[in-house]
Amino acid sequence: CFSLLFLFHALRQFPGCGNIVTFSQFLFIAVEGFIFEANFGRKSPAIPIRYYFIMVAMFFTVSVVNNYALNLNISMPLHMIFRSGSLIASMALGIIILKKRYSVSKYTSIALVSLGIFTCTFMSAKQVASDSSLNEEDGLQVFLWWLLGIAALTFALLMSARMGIFQETLYKRFGKHSKEALFYNHALPLPGFLLLAPNIYHHAVLFNQSEPFRVPGLGLTLPIMWFYLFMNVITQYVCIRGVFILTTECPSLTVTLVVTLRKFVSLIFSILYFRNPFTAWHWLGTALVFLGTLMYAEVWNSLGSLLARCRRRPKEE
Repeated sequence: CFSLLFLFHALRQFPGCGNIVTFSQFLFIAVEGFIFEANFGRKSPAIPIRYYFIMVAMFFTVSVVNNYALNLNISMPLHMIFRSGSLIASMALGIIILKKRYSVSKYTSIALVSLGIFTCTFMSAKQVASDSSLNEEDGLQVFLWWLLGIAALTFALLMSARMGIFQETLYKRFGKHSKEALFYNHALPLPGFLLLAPNIYHHAVLFNQSEPFRVPGLGLTLPIMWFYLFMNVITQYVCIRGVFILTTECPSLTVTLVVTLRKFVSLIFSILYFRNPFTAWHWLGTALVFLGTLMYAEVWNSLGSLLARCRRRPKEE
């Protein structure tokens, strides 16, 4: 939530600043990993570097496309709801690529999440199309840009799922190395930001021109946009490092549940704090998305087993 808060403050003043935010996050994590994980380049990777190049190409593409989607009339809540379908996208690609088969409850969860995303997307489309402050020509242009944003989110969702399958096969073959993966996933894409250098430099200049801000407790004064960026980078680092560690230290059920709850809290925070338009239909769609995700994770079965064990303990004692 804190990472989202600082990102929103940046996007509200400079809507196109997603690239400088992403670059800063990648640079910070790469430098930290180069020092503490790669030991200044002296430590060889456990997974061959060529596989990381494939992985980071996917990772870089997903990050940039997701950022650009926010510039295409996609609201923050819809952005998060759409990305909540990553579990379903991964499942669908698992069926297609890995030839996996699932139970009826898994397919039911797919239907719920898909229906939830469709409901939220459809209602957002109606809001964009019926914006009374725009004339017919401008309204059509805004709606077309919104459609492009939906296409970008869909592409990023599928690409992210494909990356997850690729990571799964690598971890089965070479073992799980969360810190190493975190480092190379952020260090290797850095040259790709040269393609975005004009945009990054432009927003760096704009950041320098923002109002001065005195950092509490330090007595340091700097442009407020740089403070927002710094706080976003730190909080995002804590978040993404926790996710990478969680994938190797905890069962997939725990990871799914924690990530789902985090997205839900972020969504509620976004709606309340950012005052985004959110109708009853949006709430219904959101409920379907998270209900389907929890059903996929078999949370109900786990809770039932836990309660059954708790009931048996007094009798055994």
